[in-house]
Amino acid sequence: MSLIIHNIDLHYLSKAENDPTVTLKASAGPIEVTPKMEGFVESLHNIYNSKASKAFGGFKTEPMDGFEKPFDHLLEDYLQNEADFIPFSNQASMRLKTELEKYELAETGYLVTCHYEMLGGKYLIVALLPITEHYFVDGELNISADQHIDTSKVQLAARIDLFAYRDNKEAGRYISFIKGRAGRKVSDFFLDFLNCEEGVNPKQQSEVLVQAVEDFVSVNQLNADEKQTTRKELLSYCKEQQQTGKEVDLKELSQAIPHEENGEEFFNFCKANDYEIEESFPHDQTVINKVTKYSGYGAGISVSFERSHFGTDVTYNPVKGSLTIHKVPPNLKDQLMKLLASEETED
Repeated sequence: MSLIIHNIDLHYLSKAENDPTVTLKASAGPIEVTPKMEGFVESLHNIYNSKASKAFGGFKTEPMDGFEKPFDHLLEDYLQNEADFIPFSNQASMRLKTELEKYELAETGYLVTCHYEMLGGKYLIVALLPITEHYFVDGELNISADQHIDTSKVQLAARIDLFAYRDNKEAGRYISFIKGRAGRKVSDFFLDFLNCEEGVNPKQQSEVLVQAVEDFVSVNQLNADEKQTTRKELLSYCKEQQQTGKEVDLKELSQAIPHEENGEEFFNFCKANDYEIEESFPHDQTVINKVTKYSGYGAGISVSFERSHFGTDVTYNPVKGSLTIHKVPPNLKDQLMKLLASEETED
């Protein structure tokens, strides 16, 4: 395990909906780094990496209202050894409490603040971990209920890439955070707490990348199999970058695309055609996934199929607005045959 935990702290935070009162409880003291704690942090790191919809930004230049020091100043004090981790974590949690009091939201969970190294990167992650109830059977075979933190469902989390923060502040994307849930401004108070503003748009950059790849395979007149292979290479490369928490690099991607002769053809194609895309950028995996698969749902109908089937096994009539599946999957066919049989019996 290539993980080093420098410091970690926990706070319990709870707020009922439409109630301005926020309960905040600090840990009793420094938390010991044990093998279980290392496993927990590694799991949180991987879960965070796997979140497809993340945004990126940096600290605001103007100070945060109502506080003597904004979050980035507190962070600097800690990183420069002018403040210990526990006081830094306590002050940060108080800022989160103050921001949450401004919103009519219900949030309960454990706030984890952790400074760690993983796979050559240095990070500070701040996450509010939700609490889930579960059931268990005791030694007397009685069913009881208890609570546990559910890292897989974390929605309020931000991570600072400390290397990028130190060496490339002007890029304004050293802070990543999970995008808010649809229809809720849940992440707003979290960004205010960090005094952070969104910068580069991963979704927009990913959409440009997908369009550039489609243009590239068309201009080079690749056949259907070559086009699909290129799309799969794009998908595979981006998935690997997501899993390791790295940005998409156009030069690296150029090396991965099989049509390449010198390893720079796609990169040069993007530059020559003035695509509004950076050489390196964080991506949105949900956008990239669509390059090889079409899917949609609504009115009780859900459809998903590989792009390679379109025009052969799956055809669309734009005039009638109808979709025809010429090769029905065996398991779906069995279900449909049983449905037909049951309807004939009822008749």
